[in-house]
Amino acid sequence: MSDILSTDKTCVVIGASHGGVNLAFALRKEGWQGKIILFDADPVLPYHRPPLSKAYLVSEDAIDKNALKSKESYEKDNITLQLGVLVSNINPEKKNITLQNGSQQAYDTLVIATGARPIIPPIPGLKEAKNVFPLRTAKDVSNIRAALHTSKNKRVVIIGGGYIGLETAASLKKLGVAVTVLEREERILSRVTAPVMSTFFQELHTAHNVPVYTNKNVNAVITNNEYNTVSCSDGSKYIADLIIVGVGIFVNKELAENAGISIENGIKVNETACTNTKDIYAIGDCTYHYNPHYQRYIRLESVQNAVDQAKVAAAAICGKNPVYNSIPWFWSDQYDIKLQMVGLSTGYNEVIVRKEAKENVFSVWYFKDNELLAVDAVNNAKAYVIGTKFLKGGQKIDKTKLADAAVVFKPNNLLAEE
Repeated sequence: MSDILSTDKTCVVIGASHGGVNLAFALRKEGWQGKIILFDADPVLPYHRPPLSKAYLVSEDAIDKNALKSKESYEKDNITLQLGVLVSNINPEKKNITLQNGSQQAYDTLVIATGARPIIPPIPGLKEAKNVFPLRTAKDVSNIRAALHTSKNKRVVIIGGGYIGLETAASLKKLGVAVTVLEREERILSRVTAPVMSTFFQELHTAHNVPVYTNKNVNAVITNNEYNTVSCSDGSKYIADLIIVGVGIFVNKELAENAGISIENGIKVNETACTNTKDIYAIGDCTYHYNPHYQRYIRLESVQNAVDQAKVAAAAICGKNPVYNSIPWFWSDQYDIKLQMVGLSTGYNEVIVRKEAKENVFSVWYFKDNELLAVDAVNNAKAYVIGTKFLKGGQKIDKTKLADAAVVFKPNNLLAEE
């Protein structure tokens, strides 16, 4: 243990978003005495990502108001930030990394927290179109803001009806922008929610004068001097001064892959976030990790997962024996709706909807036979808390009582009889 925590050791972290930053500070709490060096290609002081499509997009705040930690915090914990620096290679044999400028940095322990990057689909004309933006970084948001300021008509087409696309649509509508959402699948959020949730959010956006069209396969973008025309395979066309693309992400796995680290739907790690290569860990969106609750490997795009894995990896690096055992949770803010999600609904074969007395307050419970898999809670923190309790405890739920709003909403009232 003392050798692991000696002052002459160096931990290098590639990626300074939620996972990498939390890992660095957790290392100090766990007793790491050596150097900690954080590298990130983004030149900005590490910041919170979730507000990018929400509060930050509609404000005029500088990104430093959304910083994960103050600059002074890094100095206090003797954590070195190397921002705006791209890592080009990992050499596990020599235990060093090579930077884009050719210089090298040795490490004793390496943590890969490279996250993911947005997919820009190969739609003819999209790359050449005016004002096309993903929404993944602070720079993306700054570019969108700037384009909106100079746009005369402020017509925005969002390609992709996932959470990023829908949150962005809701935020832009608050700015008075004319927004249209185009989704390729037959319903929005089809990969992650039940049809009842897709219908609810489509109607929500419609009520706010944001048309959401499904079964829209964008097959071309035509640009003239003033605007873009977004064409779909069904012949429909939509005018856009700005196009925002939110159709998914690519995992940033290339550094690990080129270093011979095991890749399977991401960088494969064990229960302590360690890869198959000695002294190299990986955390966050880029990882494919085992979840004991669901008894399978998963990859999550989640701040919560990045933070949880960071804590586990930090403890493991410092010679302790932690095990990752977290139940995933997520959230989404759209207009006056707060959606809280806990668990993973993949594989469900039954859905129970519990409606409360207040408008737009309900919860959706996903079951595989009698096993609760996940809960979506709309403006309903109580359902989120109760759902989390049942997921962690594994108790069986009486589905009839759950669906009956007349039954007092308490865990003991919902237990199935043995």
